[in-house]
Amino acid sequence: MKKKILWITESAVMLALLVTLQTLTKPAGQLVTGSCVNACLAIAVLVGGLSCGLTVAFFSPVAAFLLGIAPQILTVPAIIAGNMVYVTILFLLADRRGKKMLQQIIAWILAAFLKFAVLYFIVVKIICGILAEALLSKGMLKEPMLKALPATFSYPQLITALVGGAVALFIAPTIIRALHADRIKE
Repeated sequence: MKKKILWITESAVMLALLVTLQTLTKPAGQLVTGSCVNACLAIAVLVGGLSCGLTVAFFSPVAAFLLGIAPQILTVPAIIAGNMVYVTILFLLADRRGKKMLQQIIAWILAAFLKFAVLYFIVVKIICGILAEALLSKGMLKEPMLKALPATFSYPQLITALVGGAVALFIAPTIIRALHADRIKE
């Protein structure tokens, strides 16, 4: 019962922090907001575990869409997929205590590149490529958005995943030691 309450608390706090940061940084643009989001995703999985990370990864783009940050409802499933890849790779490869630097760097870079690849493939190649004509004809995608999405879902995604991951890898071990001192074997 204590583990379930802790999981709910950690997930709720991370989601609240993420939504707050999305709202506060929205005027600063994609690079700032995206970096904050990726930091929250990485901290959620490194501190709270895979289920916490996946929960935050799922609800983050939904909240972003409701706040007017995600540009199109069509992109929400792609963002969810990218986020889930990001947190899963970090969970599987990163050393949560931050003691194995090479392992941290590999996990961080691989997670960022795979998230970028998933988003680029789904949004740029599938939505704006293969499905573009059908989505335009059905009114599900407008011409200006068709031109804006490839720029939004290309290199900025890699940059924000790298920046957010770096921030998280730097501060997560301290948070883990503070919150879970009883669960971590040094």
